[in-house]
Amino acid sequence: MASDDEDMDGDVEDDDDDDEVDEFPEEEEGQDMSAADIEDEDEEDDSEGSYMEGDSIVDSQEENDDDEPEKDGDEEESDFDDLEDDIDPNFGHNLNEPLPEESDYNPIKREYPEIDPVYDSDSSTEENENTVGNIPMHWYDDYPHIGYDIDGKKIMRPATGDELDKFLSTMDDPDSWLSAHNYKEGQDVKLTAEELEIIRRLEGSRIPDADYNPYEDQVEFFTSKTEVMPLSAAPEPKRRFIPSKHEAKRIMKIVRAIREGRIVPRKSGHVPPKPKFYNLWNDAEDKPREEHVMHITAPKMKLPTHDESYNPPAEYLPTEEEIKEWNEMDKEDRPKNYLPQKYNALRNVPGYGQFIQERFERCLDLYLAPRVRKNRLNIDPESLIPKLPSPRDLQPFPTRLAIEFLGHEGRVRSTSVDPSGLWLASGSDDKTVRIWEIATGRCMTTYHLDELVTSVVWGPNKDIAVLAVACGYKVGLILPEKIFSPELTLHSEEYLKAGFANSAASETNPKATWKQPTPAEFDQGIRVWVHLQKAVKQVTWHRKGDYFSTVAPDANNSAVLIHQLTKHQTQQPFKKNKGAVQRVMFHPTKPMFFVATQRYVRQYNLQRQELVKTMQTGVKWISSLDVHPGGDNLIIGSYDKRLCWFDLDLSSKPYKTLRYHQQAIRSVAYHKRYPLFASCADDGNVQIFHGMVYNDLLQNPLIVPVKILKNAHERVDALGALCVEWHPTQPWLISSGADHAIKLFS
Repeated sequence: MASDDEDMDGDVEDDDDDDEVDEFPEEEEGQDMSAADIEDEDEEDDSEGSYMEGDSIVDSQEENDDDEPEKDGDEEESDFDDLEDDIDPNFGHNLNEPLPEESDYNPIKREYPEIDPVYDSDSSTEENENTVGNIPMHWYDDYPHIGYDIDGKKIMRPATGDELDKFLSTMDDPDSWLSAHNYKEGQDVKLTAEELEIIRRLEGSRIPDADYNPYEDQVEFFTSKTEVMPLSAAPEPKRRFIPSKHEAKRIMKIVRAIREGRIVPRKSGHVPPKPKFYNLWNDAEDKPREEHVMHITAPKMKLPTHDESYNPPAEYLPTEEEIKEWNEMDKEDRPKNYLPQKYNALRNVPGYGQFIQERFERCLDLYLAPRVRKNRLNIDPESLIPKLPSPRDLQPFPTRLAIEFLGHEGRVRSTSVDPSGLWLASGSDDKTVRIWEIATGRCMTTYHLDELVTSVVWGPNKDIAVLAVACGYKVGLILPEKIFSPELTLHSEEYLKAGFANSAASETNPKATWKQPTPAEFDQGIRVWVHLQKAVKQVTWHRKGDYFSTVAPDANNSAVLIHQLTKHQTQQPFKKNKGAVQRVMFHPTKPMFFVATQRYVRQYNLQRQELVKTMQTGVKWISSLDVHPGGDNLIIGSYDKRLCWFDLDLSSKPYKTLRYHQQAIRSVAYHKRYPLFASCADDGNVQIFHGMVYNDLLQNPLIVPVKILKNAHERVDALGALCVEWHPTQPWLISSGADHAIKLFS
C-alpha cells in the first residue's frame, strides 16, 4: 500500500507541476509528503501572513510554540533549523550601522572589462549579412554592389564569369545540382536534404510536411450508444479527498494581494456606471429621459448571402445582359446596390466604394424613420382595391395597328396632325419634313432642310394653312400649296406676307430675326424664317394661331420667346428663368402660360404678368407636357419613368402618379374630344389611359389604364417611341420612334 500511495502521490504532483506558480520552488523527486509536512507548510503560510501585519518573527514563533503540543526533541530541532533557513540573519539590524564587509547581503563589487563601442573585427570568418530587406534584387543590376551590411558598408558584387566558366565549374562540382543561387547574397547556397525533400514534395503536388497525415482516424468525441450506468465503477482518485497544495498556494497569493490592497473586493450591490453619451448638436444640457412605451428597437441589418462572397457560385454571377440592364436602371429601382463578382483570393478584393454612403443612409433611416407599433387591422384586401369600370365599357380607344408610314431614314422626333384631320406632318433626323395623307398612308410632299428637325406643329387656325418647323437655330413657316385648295392657299399667302410690311415700322428684337426665304426655298414652300441665337427644341401655337412660342434651353434667360406672326415681332416674357426650361404650353381657353423646368411647372398669367401657381412634380427631370382641353388638368412625363396628373383646382402636388413604363417617358398627349390620354417611352411601349374629367368639382377625375401597345416601336440605340399624337376628331393614335417608322393605331 505504501508503494501504491507513493505512485499516486507522484501522479498528483506531476499534474500540479504544470500549474505551479513561479515564486514557489518545485519539490525534489522521490520526496514523500507526510501529514506533519503539510501541517508545517500551513504553519509557514500563517507565519508569512503574520509578517504582513508587522509582528516580529520571534513573537509569531512563540505563539506557535504555545499553541502546539510538545514534540520530540529531534522534531523540534529540525523544525527550528528549517525556520532559520527562511529568516534573514540581519532582520531587525540598525540601518545606521554598517554591515560587515564580506557577507551575503553586502557582496564585493566585481569589475568587468570596459566595453569598446568602436570595434572593427578583421576576422575573415564573419559573414557580411545583406540588410536590404525583401526587395527586388534587380534594382541593383546597374550598381557594383548588391546591398549593405549591418554597419552600412557596401557589399560588393562577387566576381562572376561567363557562361563557359559556369559550365566548367558545374562539371567540376558534383554537388552543383544540389545548390541554388541566392540573388540577395550573390552566391550559390547548397541545399540540405530536408530542403530537397520539401522541393520534391512540392513538385509532386503533395504537402511539404512529410509527417502530416491527411487521413487520420476520426476521434469519436460523442457516441450514440446509450450507457446503462453513467457513473464509473473505478475507484475514487486520491486528488478528490486530499486538499490540493497548488490551490492552497493560489489562495494564499490572493489573500496577500487583498491584505496589501492590490486587489479591492467589490462591494455588495455594486453596479458599474453606465457610459454617458452627449449630443454634439445640442448646446443645452441633455436630460435623461425614460424610454417611450411604444419604443421599438432599430431593426438589424440583413445577413450576407452567397452572392456577397468573394468567390460566389457560378449561378450567382450575372451575365453581360444582366450587367448592362443593371447599369441602365436607376439607383432606386435596383434590387441590390452591388453586382456579385468573383476573385481568386480574398486579398484581391478591393474596398467597397459605397460603404460610407450606405452607412450614412442607414443612419438617416434610423434617425428620421419613425418606428411605432401599429395595431393590425382586419380589413379585406379586396375592399381596398378601387372599383374601376371594365375597359370594354370605356371604348372607343385604339387597340390595333391600322397604317404604317414608311419613308424616313432617321429618327422621327415629332409628328403633328392638321386641324382638319386629313394631313400628317413629320420631322426626322434625316433633315426632311414629310406630309402624309392619313387615310391612305401616302407621302404627298417632302421638304429638305439644312439641320435636324426637332419639332413640327400645324397652326390651329383652319383658315390659315401654315406649318411651323424647328431645325437648328431657326424656325421656318411652310405653306403646303400642293395639298390645299387655291382659295386657302391664297388667303394664307397674304396672311404671311402682311407681317413683313408691319415689321418695317416696328422695332426689331436682337434675339430673333425675321427673314424672307431665298427664291429656291420660296419655290419649295417656305415663306418665313425666324433666326434665333441657340438651337430650338420645341415650337407650340396659341389657340388663335397668331402667336407661337419657341424653347431654346441653351439660351439661358432668352430660352422662352413668344413670336407674333402678323407683326413679325418677338417678345421675351421672362427676364430671368428659374431653371433650365424644358417645355412650354399655352392654356386652351385662358391667357395662361405653362413653363416646365427640370423639376417644376409654373403657371403664369400673361395678362397680369404674374406667377399664379408652382406645381411640385417630385420627379427628377421633366421630358414632356400637355394641358387638358378643359384647362383644369395637366399631365407631365419624366425621364425617371413617371407620369403625373395635376388637378389645377385641387393642389400644387400631383393628384396621381402613374408608373407603368420601364424606361424614360418621351411624350404625353391628351385627346381633344375623347376622355383619353397616352404616353410613350424608350421601352418601345405605348400606354393608353381613360381619363374622365367631370363637371362636378366635388368628383375627382377617373383614371383607368385601358390598353398597352407593346413593342409599338423597336429600340434603336436605347431609344424607343419618341412622340405620340392624337387625331383631332377620331380615337386614333399616331406614334413615331427611333426605328424610322410612323404608326397609326385605331
